[in-house]
Amino acid sequence: MAYSMTAFSRQTLDAAWGSLQLELRSVNQRYLEPHFRLPESLRDLEPAFREALRTRLARGKIECQLRFDPAAAGESLSVNRERLAELSRALHEVRAELPDAPMPDALALLDHPGVVDARGADLDTVKREALILFDAALDDLIAGRAREGERLAELIRSRLDGVRAQVVTVRELLPQILERQRNQLIERLEAFKAELDPQRLEAEIALLAQKADVDEELDRLEIHIAEIERQLKQKGPIGRRLDFLMQELNREANTLSSKAVVADTTRCAVELKVLIEQMREQVQNIE
Repeated sequence: MAYSMTAFSRQTLDAAWGSLQLELRSVNQRYLEPHFRLPESLRDLEPAFREALRTRLARGKIECQLRFDPAAAGESLSVNRERLAELSRALHEVRAELPDAPMPDALALLDHPGVVDARGADLDTVKREALILFDAALDDLIAGRAREGERLAELIRSRLDGVRAQVVTVRELLPQILERQRNQLIERLEAFKAELDPQRLEAEIALLAQKADVDEELDRLEIHIAEIERQLKQKGPIGRRLDFLMQELNREANTLSSKAVVADTTRCAVELKVLIEQMREQVQNIE
């Protein structure tokens, strides 16, 4: 089954101690590349989040953002002076390098991670609920990747039908191509009033037929088509394998084009390349 690498999930939780909002965004990437934006008070959840992603996903750039808003009732706020001083020094360095850069106001500074410590919420409870929320978001993200992956697989299958139709067309053209080559060769010899040596004529025709013989390329195209269809039914990541098969399809299409001796075969080769490129673009989205 094909899974897309593009998906989005947002999960929220409201409780007496406050609220959590977790977002997961997934886009194309050759490898698994997670990025986390977590509140300072929940920063130690990152290893657990990272391991969950590694266990269930193989590829994609994953952005995880977690917001924690403690309940106002019974809560006290405390400014982390050490953190605020570090932030102030960093801002002075930025101003020295970029004098025209806008500086944040006091409210923006308070919103910076680690500047304000919210007291009153039981962080152990918050962390436990955040892990549950992350699992729910990951389930939803994977379900979204599966839905989009199935649509991508349908698009690829439709293009495969087009590739298969072009292969059939070229096979049907082969006898006509050989006959046309034979007639053209005889016409050229007659135009020059050359004596027709039957053995030489057959040798020339055999040589032309060998150059124009694309049975091997057509056979490999059909083999690759069958393998792509098989891969689309497999479990686990298939994107890299499909990408390799697209390269092989393109290689056969190029060879077919180089051997084309009539316009019909050339048109088929061009159409093959268009279909393969369309599939290749979709394959880049598959895990």
